Amino acid sequence: MAGHSKWANIQHRKGKQDKLRSKMFSKLAKEITVAAKMGDPDPDKNPRLRLAVKAAKAQSMPKDVIDRAIKKSQIGEGDDYTEIRYEGYGPNGIAVIVEALTDNLNRTASNVRSYFTKNGGNLGTTGSVSFMFDRVGEISYPLTAGDADTVMMAALEAGAEDVETDEDGHWITCPDTMLGEVSDALEKALGESSESKLIWQPQTRTEVDYDTAVKLMKLIDTLEEDDDVQTVTANFDVPEDVAAKL
Repeated sequence: MAGHSKWANIQHRKGKQDKLRSKMFSKLAKEITVAAKMGDPDPDKNPRLRLAVKAAKAQSMPKDVIDRAIKKSQIGEGDDYTEIRYEGYGPNGIAVIVEALTDNLNRTASNVRSYFTKNGGNLGTTGSVSFMFDRVGEISYPLTAGDADTVMMAALEAGAEDVETDEDGHWITCPDTMLGEVSDALEKALGESSESKLIWQPQTRTEVDYDTAVKLMKLIDTLEEDDDVQTVTANFDVPEDVAAKL
């Protein structure tokens, strides 16, 4: 089965430790507001909103903040956001996908292009790198959810395509169109997941050396610091000896 990127785990832990909670909450709230505005304000009737709320709860966002973001979408407050995807190459030709929610396309495009240029990369056109990724759903569970065989059986019965277990937890992937369905089925079998989300899964990953890893980290950190950027995905992996140095 396709391996879950060890580097993704490192980044996941780093994100939880280092990101300012106010900035993280702001991005989560923006996604909740957009999801509620595009569909039903009831998470049970709106799959995208349900996933957004689950993601917010996974980061310990207070219930009143979640409710306020949903309410904001219904009373016409705030800006209208446009979803936009940027694609390009980082240092050493590593493919990078950036997803954003913005109220000013010119500002965001200019900023993202600048981040790539200043950090040894270049911004491409839509479709220039996304063909190297698959759009899938990813559901994660802590190791306490059960042993590898138990989670594997539950995942396959729920309609998942792939499962990997490592020291950080269980990582389950499914078709993007079935994320809500598979997530709900797994919740009945294993309890509430740590996170359920749509991701860009690299078809192959390129191992990088220390210098390239440092440059890529700087590019990704710079992108993620932008208020308009929601997610950043790249098709690289860091060998354990390099990760240890980082």
